[in-house]
Amino acid sequence: MPKHRTFSPEFKAKLILAVVSGEKSAADVCREHSLKPDLFSKWKAHFLANAAAVFQREEADPAQARMAELERLAGRLSFELEVAKKASQLLRSASIRNDG
Repeated sequence: MPKHRTFSPEFKAKLILAVVSGEKSAADVCREHSLKPDLFSKWKAHFLANAAAVFQREEADPAQARMAELERLAGRLSFELEVAKKASQLLRSASIRNDG
């Protein structure tokens, strides 16, 4: 008995976008990837039915929002530390040249 193939969401989206954009026909996609047309039609219908969800705002989880804010803060502080280190090195080398 043949095993069922599984396809990643990215793969499905790529094929559907190729058809929706007019780059390829559904028949071409099905033929190239050995897909049954009814399976591809289900993928496409599901994709189009859920397309509006891309533009919906997600309910922000307070914990995730806080985590994102902390990550931004950590990134900024890391950048500031690197700048301070480089400035310190430049000042130190300028001081050595002036003293020497």
